[in-house]
Amino acid sequence: MAEFAAKVGIIAHMVRAQVRGQLQYRVSFVMELIGSMMTNALDVATVFVLFSVGGGLGGFGGPNVLLMASLSAVAFSGSDLVVSNVDRLREYVRTGMFDSLLLRPLSSLAQLMAITFALRRVGRFAQAAVLYVIALFVADIDWTVGRVLLAVVAPFTGVVFFSSLFVAGATVAFWWVESGEVANAFTYGGRDFTSYPITMYGGWFRDLFALGLGFGFVAYYPVLALVGLPDPLGVPVWLHWCSPLVAFLAAGLAALFWRVGVRHYRSTGS
Repeated sequence: MAEFAAKVGIIAHMVRAQVRGQLQYRVSFVMELIGSMMTNALDVATVFVLFSVGGGLGGFGGPNVLLMASLSAVAFSGSDLVVSNVDRLREYVRTGMFDSLLLRPLSSLAQLMAITFALRRVGRFAQAAVLYVIALFVADIDWTVGRVLLAVVAPFTGVVFFSSLFVAGATVAFWWVESGEVANAFTYGGRDFTSYPITMYGGWFRDLFALGLGFGFVAYYPVLALVGLPDPLGVPVWLHWCSPLVAFLAAGLAALFWRVGVRHYRSTGS
């Protein structure tokens, strides 16, 4: 236990060092903070531009669409804050710098997350969280103990799910260094997919991403569970509550993939 606490303390110290370094350039930090918040606002605004044109999205009204979009924004921005910079792994693999992470008696993934932490993204997450709370008050929710717990847990499960995607996408660099765009198709593409009701999509594409890859459990199914609506596509009601299970499975698979990738790592020798 003491050894674990010591390792956590070291990782926390690395994060604090990154934060201090980024705050040395305060004007740059503030500009990047504002820029990230504007990007998040534009993402949500896009949803409502589409809503204003059609008067609804995928058969859902404004409050429910807002709840889906804000929950997706919280999930993605939270993972973007914590782990998105792990895609710099390809630089560490290409240059051989990943060796230095393996030399320390610490988790290589935790070290990579710590030394690439970007505090400027906290504004984007805070903005999304505020919007999510507003959406919960605007939506017509018949509150029960289960729905209160789901409203609290759903953002965290979404963060875990997207974080798993970021880690899995970065891990591909152990075999294919220039894999960034392929990974982005699932992370940033997944963000766009989860911002809208999945009823907007059709055929095999919807089934693959919503159920096969689990993106539907980020926002769509939790929102159906919160507002008590049946799925127009006929998915059983009990599946609406399964986002924690899906996030747990995604995290387990990503962790396993990372370990396999580390075992296959070969130093550049530089």
